[in-house]
Amino acid sequence: MTSPYGLDGRVALITGGTRGIGLAVAEALVRAGAQVCVTARDPAGVAQAAKTLGGIGLAGSVADPAHLSLLTEFTLDTFGRLDIVVNNAATNQPYGPLMDADPDIWREAFTVNVEAPLRLTQHAWRAWMREHGGTIVNICTEGATHVGPNVGAYGTTKAALLHLTQQLAGELAPKVRVNSVSPGLVRTEMARFVWEPGEQEIATGLPLARIGEPDDIAQAVLWLASDAAEWVTGTDLVVDGGTRVKPARPTPT
Repeated sequence: MTSPYGLDGRVALITGGTRGIGLAVAEALVRAGAQVCVTARDPAGVAQAAKTLGGIGLAGSVADPAHLSLLTEFTLDTFGRLDIVVNNAATNQPYGPLMDADPDIWREAFTVNVEAPLRLTQHAWRAWMREHGGTIVNICTEGATHVGPNVGAYGTTKAALLHLTQQLAGELAPKVRVNSVSPGLVRTEMARFVWEPGEQEIATGLPLARIGEPDDIAQAVLWLASDAAEWVTGTDLVVDGGTRVKPARPTPT
């Protein structure tokens, strides 16, 4: 049966694809008919995810330019095409006040969160998408447009990624669509320190009354990657349970 999202026979590459949002995205794309390649730093995690997904994987750091080149070649050599790139891998370090930030770790955050998505997009464009087309989805954050305690480096890099998304959308059109998804608080290991101590209190403050699940983000990525969004580029889809909206429910009496 043809997938309603038009991904049958297409190939996707997902960074940070072995757990949390990345794995949920890979699973959603596979269910829609795509073949996938995942990457992350842990070889065992990559091997397990690839086996579970019925796809392939290559362990390595997105901070390593050689890995991104090899990753693109590996995907093309295996599947013969590369239609979708999801730049999900990220770091939230240095965590803390910016006045205490180690400049070397600050630069690494930009390498992982901004430079790596650009490099991988360049590889995909030159090797396949320039001629055949495709779609790029970058995972940003709803916090990219406002400030918060201890996440200055993360927010700054994601704000840069948000602008990069729009710039690339303008440069790569009409062959390649480039969009981003900005999650709110999602139940992942990376965000455990935020949601675990006060999940119920946080959920109560949201209009939709719960924190996010990885699959909430995966469904948004799936839509943007599919033909259902074929007239959408340069946009940021905020998936945050209504964080920016004040609840308007009647106060219990």
